[in-house]
Amino acid sequence: QVQLVESGGGSVQAGGSLRLSCAASGYTFSIECMGWFRQAPGKERERVATINSSGFTAYTDSVKGRFTISKDNAKNTLYLQMNNLGPEDTAMYYCAARTGYTCPRGPNDYNYWGQGTQVTVSS
Repeated sequence: QVQLVESGGGSVQAGGSLRLSCAASGYTFSIECMGWFRQAPGKERERVATINSSGFTAYTDSVKGRFTISKDNAKNTLYLQMNNLGPEDTAMYYCAARTGYTCPRGPNDYNYWGQGTQVTVSS
């Protein structure tokens, strides 16, 4: 089993920045892909960014150039640096992980999830 714990969410004004962290524990050696998803009220959970064990990253179009996903393997921690935030980024953000090498867009393909951290951006 793998446990994921997110932190770093909060409330900011538009144009501000936040950095989310996701600490992984347990059988982390089995993880090949990690990512960030978000879910706004009344909307489906969507992929924000993913990174695989080779360091290959992918982003949803709406965050390209503003968000950066990274990981510190020594600390078993995943990060999401979010800059130039807008009200449309308001959502619950979840850390996810899977044992497969590829990083699918669909949330159903991920084995492990954190409890989520709320990000609220005011205009």
